[in-house]
Amino acid sequence: MKMLGEGHEQSVAGEFLAPPNMSLQGKAVRSGVGRCWLLLLVNLGAQEEPLEALHAAVTKIQVPRPGFNYTFAHICVLNNDKSCIMDDIVHVLEELKNARATNRTNFAITYPITHLKDGRAVYNGHQLGGVTVHSKDRVKSAEAVQLTYYLQSINSLNDMVAERWESSFCDTVRLFQKSNSKIKIYPYTSSSLREDFQKTSRVSERYLVTSLILVVTMAILCCSMQDCVRSKPWLGLLGLVTITLATLTAAGIINLTGGKYNSTFLGVPFVMLGHGLYGTFEMLSSWRKTREDQHVKERTAEVYADSMLSFSLTTAMYLVTFGIGASPFTNIEAARIFCCNSCIAILFNYLYVLSFYGSSLVFTGYIENNYQHSIFCRKVPKPDVLQEKPAWYRFLLTARFSEDTSDGEEANTYESHLLVCFLKRYYCDWITNTYVKPFVVLFYLIYISFALMGYLQVSEGSDLSNIVATATQTIEYTTAQQKYFSNYSPVIGFYIYESIEYWNTSVQEDVLEYTKGFVRISWFESYLNYLRKLNVSTGLPKKNFTDMLRNSFLKAPQYSHFQEDIIFSKKYDEFDVVASRMFLVAKTMETNREELYDLLETLRRLSVTSKVKFIVFNPSFVYMDRYASSLGAPLHNSCISALFLLFFSAFLVADSLINVWLTLTVVSVEFGVVGFMTLWKVELDCISVLCLIYGINYTIDNCAPLLSTFVLGKDLTRTKWVKNALEVHGVAILQSYLCYLVGLIPLAAVPSNLTCTLFRCLFLIAFVTFFHCFAILPVILTFLPPSKKKRKDKKNPENREEIECVEMVDMDSTRVVDQITTV
Repeated sequence: MKMLGEGHEQSVAGEFLAPPNMSLQGKAVRSGVGRCWLLLLVNLGAQEEPLEALHAAVTKIQVPRPGFNYTFAHICVLNNDKSCIMDDIVHVLEELKNARATNRTNFAITYPITHLKDGRAVYNGHQLGGVTVHSKDRVKSAEAVQLTYYLQSINSLNDMVAERWESSFCDTVRLFQKSNSKIKIYPYTSSSLREDFQKTSRVSERYLVTSLILVVTMAILCCSMQDCVRSKPWLGLLGLVTITLATLTAAGIINLTGGKYNSTFLGVPFVMLGHGLYGTFEMLSSWRKTREDQHVKERTAEVYADSMLSFSLTTAMYLVTFGIGASPFTNIEAARIFCCNSCIAILFNYLYVLSFYGSSLVFTGYIENNYQHSIFCRKVPKPDVLQEKPAWYRFLLTARFSEDTSDGEEANTYESHLLVCFLKRYYCDWITNTYVKPFVVLFYLIYISFALMGYLQVSEGSDLSNIVATATQTIEYTTAQQKYFSNYSPVIGFYIYESIEYWNTSVQEDVLEYTKGFVRISWFESYLNYLRKLNVSTGLPKKNFTDMLRNSFLKAPQYSHFQEDIIFSKKYDEFDVVASRMFLVAKTMETNREELYDLLETLRRLSVTSKVKFIVFNPSFVYMDRYASSLGAPLHNSCISALFLLFFSAFLVADSLINVWLTLTVVSVEFGVVGFMTLWKVELDCISVLCLIYGINYTIDNCAPLLSTFVLGKDLTRTKWVKNALEVHGVAILQSYLCYLVGLIPLAAVPSNLTCTLFRCLFLIAFVTFFHCFAILPVILTFLPPSKKKRKDKKNPENREEIECVEMVDMDSTRVVDQITTV
C-alpha cells in the first residue's frame, strides 16, 4: 500500500489538464520524458561562442546501430511542429546571433523574461545564472548557462539507444572540457544520481577494512587478561566471526531472493556489531560469575540461564521494530530493504550465538578447566616448574591454580581483568559518591537543555545530495546549481479547473491578485495586455471575449504557443473556457526545500478559500508530500511497536517497574540523539531515521539487563544494588562500547555524505546510551523511589516459630533438654 498525498492528486489533475505536447514551461512542470541530460557551464562571462560550439557538438552525436545511425534529432522529444524541444535560451542565443549578423541593435536579452522577434515572451530565469544586468533588466553578462536535452523512452530499443547516447554525451563533454579549460562544465544525466549513490560503497571499502581490523584488535584486547588460562582472546575473535556469518547469510538470502543492493546496507554491519557484540560479551561476563570447580556443562548451563533470556528479549525487540520497518507500511524502498536485511541478519545472529558461539564457549571452557594456555592451548606448568624458566616464559604463562587459592579468594580469580578491576574497585564507588551526584544531575539538565534546543530546530532533509559520495557529479552539479540558479523557485503550474467568468473584470482582478508577486508566464495576462493594445475593454461580453481569444489572440504567431494552455468546450454553437493553466515563478533569496514547502502550503491554503477554484503543481511537490508522509513512517511505526511490546511485556516480567524505567530511558536517549543530531547539522532523512530506529533497540540492549538487576534486587540499599548491577553488567557494556567506537571512527573519514550522516547518528546513539548507562541511571536510581529497605514481616500463624526439643533421660531418670532446634 502506498500513501498518496495532495501533491499526487494535483499531479493527476495536471496530467489531465495538460496535453501530450506542451511548451517548455509545461515540460518544467510535468515529468514524462524518458531521459534528460543537463549541462551547466560556468565562467562564460559575455561570450556565447563556446556554448554554441558545445550545443552543436552535442546535437551531432551519433549512435551507430546496424543499418542506421541515430542522432539527437531521431530520439529527442518532439514539439507540435515535429521539432526537438529545446530550452528557450537556445532560441534566444540564435536570435542574438542573427541580430549581430544583420547589424540589428534593437534586440537585447532581458532577465528573467526575454521577448523574441516574433513577440513571444520566454522565461530564462532557470537557464541563465550569475546574471549582471543593465537598466531595464537588460543582461550584460551571465556567469553560468544551463542547457537541458530531453530524450524519448518509448520502447526498449529507444531506451538502449538513449543509454548509448548518454555515454557518447559524457565523452563529448569531457573532450570539450579539455579543449576549453577556462570554462567549467558540470554534466548531469539521468543515471548520475544512481551511480553516485552506489559509489559510496566503492569509496568505503578500505575504510571498512580498517574498521574491521580495529574492531578485531579491540575485541581480542577486551577479552584478554594477565592470567593466560582464564583469558579468552579467541572468544573475542569468534564473536566477530559470529556477527560476520550472520551478516553474510542475510546478504546471501537477499541476493538469492532478487533483492537489490544499495549503499544504505553499509549500516547493517554496525547494527549487527552493536547487538551481537553485547550479547557475546554478556555471555562471557556470565561465565566469569560461575564457580571454577563446576563442570563445563554446568557452567555453560548457568551462562545460558543467566544471559540468554535478556538476549532473547532484546532480539525479539529488534525483530519487531525492524520488522515493522520492513512491512508495506514503509513507503521508502531503501528503508524497507534495509530493515528487511537487518531482520534476517539479527535472526541468524541469534541462532549462531546459540549454536556456534555457545560451542566456542564450551571449547574454551574445557581449555580453561585443563589449565591450557588460552592462545596456544599448551598445558601450563605449575608455579614451581615455572620458577626455573626465563622471565619472558613466566610472563606468557602466568596463571593462578585452584589449589593455590583459598575459598575466600576463589571469587576474585577474574579480578585481574582490567575492566572488572576498574569498575569494582574504582568506578562504582566514585559514581555513587554523594559529592559526585549533584554534578551528574547538573550535566543531565545541561544535556536536556541542549537536546531541547536542537529538537526545536529539527528539519526534514530532502536534498538527494546528502546520500551520495562527495567527489561526484551530483555534488558538483547541485552545488553549482544552487550557487548560480537560486534566484527563482521552480516553475509552478497554476491550474484553474472550472469554468469561470474570465470576461468579468472582478474575476480578472481576483486572478491577478492571486498571482501577484510572481514572475508570470500567463496566457491570461498576455491576452488582457493584447486587448489593451487594441484599445478594447477587457470587460467584453462572454461571446466577444471568447471569440476574440480563439480567432484573433491564439492565431497570432507570438501567442500561438498558448493554445496548449487553454481547454475549450462547445455547447449550442457557443465556446467556453472550461480549464486553463498559467506558470508562476517566485523570486527567492535562496532556494531550499523548506522555503518551497512553505510556498506550496500558502498557495494550497489560498486555493481552498479563494473564489476561483485552482490547484498548484510541480513535480517536486509530489516528492515533498510523499517524503514528508513517508519519512517519519518507519520511525513512527517502530516506536509504537516498541512501546506496545514494552507495555504488554510488563505483565510477563517479574516487575513492571523494569519496563517503566526502560521506557523513560529510551525516550531520554532518543530525545537527546534527535536534538544533538540537529545541532551537528544532520537532517531528518532516510539514513538518520533508520539510525533512530536502531537507537531504540541499542538502548534497550544495553540498559535492560542493568535495570532488571537493580529492580529485582531485594534487602540491600539502592546504592548497593546500583553497584551490583554495574559490576555484573557494566563490563559487557563497556567492552561492546569500546569495540563499537573504534569500529565507527574510520567511518568518519569516508568521503561520502551518506557515511558522514551514518557516523554522526551512530556515534551519538552509542555515546548518549553509554552516558545513560554509566552516569545518569546509576545516579538517578540511588535516590528515586521505591525504597529497597527490608520490611519487617508481620507475625502471622503461617510464620510462627516451631521449636523442636530433644530430651535425654539420665540413669537417675532425670529429664534434660539436650538440643533446641528452631524450625
